[in-house]
Amino acid sequence: MAGPNISGDTGDDAAQPLLGRTIVVTRPREQSKDLAALIQAAGGLSLFFPVLEILDAEDLRPFRALVGRLDTFDIAIFISPTAVRKAMNLILAQRALPAPLRIAAIGQGSARELKHFGVDRVISPTERFDSEHLLALPEFQSVDGRRIVIFRGDGGRESLGDTLTSRGACVEYAECYRRARPRADAGELLRRWVRGELDAITVTSGEGLHNLYDMVGNLGQQWLKNTPVFVFHERIAEKAARLGLRQVVVTEPGDDGLYRGLIAWFKGRDARPRPA
Repeated sequence: MAGPNISGDTGDDAAQPLLGRTIVVTRPREQSKDLAALIQAAGGLSLFFPVLEILDAEDLRPFRALVGRLDTFDIAIFISPTAVRKAMNLILAQRALPAPLRIAAIGQGSARELKHFGVDRVISPTERFDSEHLLALPEFQSVDGRRIVIFRGDGGRESLGDTLTSRGACVEYAECYRRARPRADAGELLRRWVRGELDAITVTSGEGLHNLYDMVGNLGQQWLKNTPVFVFHERIAEKAARLGLRQVVVTEPGDDGLYRGLIAWFKGRDARPRPA
C-alpha cells in the first residue's frame, strides 16, 4: 500500500516562515503540487497523504449523451478544477462548446482552469468561493425557465441545484468523475506524531476530512484532535468540530489562503515568549 511522500527544503534560512515545519497536504495527488511548492518555498516540509482519489466515472454514456445536447442549455456550472479538467477533456473530444452557452465556476481555481481550455468569460464569485456566493450573483437571481447543467463528480452536494430549481430553473447534473478513499498506510503520520514532528494538516473538503479521520485509526484520531488543521471554509470547520478536533483554523480560499494562514499561525506562535 502506498504511504505518504515527503518533499521540502531543509535549508537553515531563518527568514523562511515555515522553516522546520512539517505540513500534511491531503489534496488528491494530482492537485497537491501547488500547495506543496508554496510550503517548500517557505522552508517547510510537505508530507503528502492524499485522502481522496479521483477516478474516472464508471459509466460515461449518460455524460456523453448530455454533451450531445449541450445546445439545449443556457448555463453550464463547473463545481471544481477537477470537474473542469475531466469534463472539458471529454467534451472537446466529442464537440466544441456551443457559442451561446454561458459558463460559470464556483471558484477562481476553476475559472483559471477553464482559461486553459480557451474559456475566458466565466461567471464566478470574486470573494468567498462557494455555492452560496455563486447563487448570490446577479446572473442567478432570475433563472425561471433557464436550463442549467452542473458538471461535478458523483454524489456532490445538492444545495446548488436545489436552490436553482426553487428559482424556476431546469437543472441537470453531468457527473464526469468519482471520488474514492485511497488505500494508504498512515504509519508515517503516526510515527511523526509520536516524535512531535507533525506541525499542521491542510484539509480542503468535508469528505476528505472524514476520510482522514477514518484512515488514521483510533490512535491517530487522538493526535488529530490536538493538531492544528487548516481549512478554507466554515462548512469544513463545522464538520471538524463535530469530530472533536480542537484546533481548526479557517483561512482564505484556495492554496494561497491556506499558505497565508499557515504562515500567520506559525508567526504568531514563534512570537510568543518561550519558557525560561
